[in-house]
Amino acid sequence: MTEHKPLDAGPFFHGTKADLKLGELLVPRRMSNYQDQALSHIYFTATLDAAKWGAELAQNGEQEHIYLVEPTGDFENDPNLTDKRFPGNPTRSYRSTSPLKIVAELGKWERHSDEQIAAMYAALEKLTTEGKNVIED
Repeated sequence: MTEHKPLDAGPFFHGTKADLKLGELLVPRRMSNYQDQALSHIYFTATLDAAKWGAELAQNGEQEHIYLVEPTGDFENDPNLTDKRFPGNPTRSYRSTSPLKIVAELGKWERHSDEQIAAMYAALEKLTTEGKNVIED
């Protein structure tokens, strides 16, 4: 008999520009915050830095939000980052086909600098130009 151990104890965050309510469920099969495609997974992280990037780079909406979320089912390492861009998953990025429950919203957090955000957009544009900005869903 194998013991099921969670990948991470959290807390978990989801950065977005969507205006969500406490208790609401984030569900898969919605449009990506970053590309024009529906995704079969919902993505989240256990690091505030990665959640800040999620909020800052999201395309839809105006106000950035970082929500504390609870997975309602099993989850796995995000293959788009783990070992592809960041060996060993230092971003503690995950995905699930089960919903995430919104349990709180961070009231204040410090954004990345305008220079850091511009550099990230430039890096993502380069990946797009090279055909490498693909979400493996």
